[in-house]
This record gives sequence, C-alpha cells and structure tokens, in this order.
Amino acid sequence: MPPSSSRDQISQQPHPHRGASDHKGPPVEHRARGIALRLGAVTAFGAMMAAMKYATENGVAPVEILFYRNLFSLPTIIAWIMWSGGFSVVRTQRPGAHATRSFLGLGVMFLTFMALSRLPLAEATVISFSAPLFATMLSALVLREMVGWHRWSAIGIGFVGVLIAVQPSGSDLPTAGVAIGLAAALGAAVIVITLRQIGQTEGAAATVFWFNVVCLTATALPMPFVFQVHEPVVWVALLLGGLVGGFAQIMMTSAVRYAPVSVLAPFDYVQMLWAIFWGYILFAAVPTAPTIAGAALIAGAGYYVVWRERKLNRPVTGVAKL
Repeated sequence: MPPSSSRDQISQQPHPHRGASDHKGPPVEHRARGIALRLGAVTAFGAMMAAMKYATENGVAPVEILFYRNLFSLPTIIAWIMWSGGFSVVRTQRPGAHATRSFLGLGVMFLTFMALSRLPLAEATVISFSAPLFATMLSALVLREMVGWHRWSAIGIGFVGVLIAVQPSGSDLPTAGVAIGLAAALGAAVIVITLRQIGQTEGAAATVFWFNVVCLTATALPMPFVFQVHEPVVWVALLLGGLVGGFAQIMMTSAVRYAPVSVLAPFDYVQMLWAIFWGYILFAAVPTAPTIAGAALIAGAGYYVVWRERKLNRPVTGVAKL
C-alpha cells in the first residue's frame, strides 16, 4: 500500500551508527538520478499492487499474499545488503523498535491487501494516498510539530478529495472496503512517525531487512493451514509481485541518497496513473469521474503540503510503503 514496505526516507545525513548501505561516503546530490530512482520505485510499486490485485481476483487470500510478498522480495533485499557491505549493515541495538515497527507494518500490509481484495485498483490506490494527510496531521498531534493554517487547509481539501472519490452516499464501492483502506492509510501514517524516530539511530538497510524478516516469520506460521495450490499464472503474479516489491523498496531507499525528499515526494503521485493503467489493462476497469476528481484534489493537497514544508525548511512527511 498508499503503497510500501517502507519508504525509509527519514534522514539524508549520515549517522555514526548507520550502515554502509545508507552512506558509503558523503552524500552527493544528483537530483536527476534521485528522481529516476523514485519514478522507478513508484512504477514498481504500481506493478506490485497490480500483481497482488490479480492474485486476489484469482482466489489468493490476503494472508497468503502477505507471506509471498515477503518471501519473494527477500532475495533482492539480501542481494542489496551483500552488495552494500554484508550483513554488518543490518546490526542493530534496538530490536524492540524494529519489532514494533515491523508488526505495525504487518498490520498495515494486511489491511492494504484486504482493501485491495474488496476495491478496484484505482480506488484503493487513491484512498491509500490519504496517508500523507494523516501523517502531517499526526506530526502536529503526536510530535508537536508546528502545522500552520496553510497545511491544515490543504489537509482539509485532501480529505474532501477522499470523500469525493469514495462517494459515501452514492457509491458502488463497498463500505467495508473503503473503511479498511482508510484504516490502512492511517496505519501507514503512524508508521511514518515510528520511522522518523527509529531513523535517528538506525539505517535504512536494517529497517528494511528486519521488517521483511519479522513479517516473513509471522506470516509463515498460518501457512500450513491456509496454503492452496494455484494456477501457474497466479504463481507468476505472486513471484513478480514479491520481486518488484523488493526492487521498489531498494530504489525508494536509494533515491533519498541523491535528492532531497522535498524534491522526490511529488513524484509519488505517479503511482495513481499506474493504478489506472493496470486497472484498465488487467481488469478493464475505468475509474469514475468522482474518483479522478478526488485523486486530483488529494494530489493537489499533497503537492501543496510538500511545497509548504520545503518553503519552511521542514522535513517532508513521507509514506510507509509495502
């Protein structure tokens, strides 16, 4: 989900406890490269969500998808860690913090795939992009960060966009699916707050790796009871979903080495276009006018929040990705 595992974009400055995968040397700004990586990441996340949506449409339960998402992304993450300097980069002195973040992420991932199983791909993606609005709101309420009337107004407009997209009084969208999608977006915002705290001492490689390991271990427990044999094309979708999800995490994490988050964050909304594209190609689903209008309002509100925070020289609120 608003995408995924995680957008570990908490800080761009090296920390003495961070691993080599985060900073092999002083950060060198290369905005074009950072933007290219970010666009690659959101494209991969869009493909992952489409693959998992295809799996849900063909009888794969969300609990199975959770397991295969983490299982098939693990090889790419391990390869990245080995290339970055080996397993020394994932050593941590805060296992409790990683466990808390991982179980929160697992819950959000489950809710995201539940929403995906009940909603069209475009609508599920649009709802997930309310997460930055929730995150900005929580940064004021939980972290006591200053949020002025400009950003509160943008948050309000963004939530109006959500209401337009889901049409609570006249939509064909299932109420349960919309509620689950909003719960996942709120959960993703909570993870952002957690990541900002963990990111003070922990590197991105450690956060990504332990999240994947904890989620894989937890989701393996029920597999003997829920495992099913699927058609070959479904296995291909699950495999590709996991692989591209792993690559997306790596590209998302690597992008912030080359460009400020405030430059990169606006490109995240390209994922909405990919959701519309894959929804049409795979499921012949055409988003409704209210969905498009709501998406435009949400994206506009998100752009304004990013612009305002950049103008005030404040950290841009990110979104946790699956």
